[in-house]
Amino acid sequence: MTQLKENTQTTIEVEASDLPLHCPMPSMLKWNAHPRVFLPIENTGEARCPYCGTLYTLKGGPAGHGH
Repeated sequence: MTQLKENTQTTIEVEASDLPLHCPMPSMLKWNAHPRVFLPIENTGEARCPYCGTLYTLKGGPAGHGH
């Protein structure tokens, strides 16, 4: 069973398997959600949600630059 998380975490590390990235993520509680927005993270390795301010970082950095 997936653990639901409150939308209070300000930084979330995501993996390539989470792409395409959108906020809120499926593991977040829906009662505190905002409209789904897709976030471009592949080129820079990080993206901030314009609604809730959550910073997402891509584990391994920008796509194609991981180890």
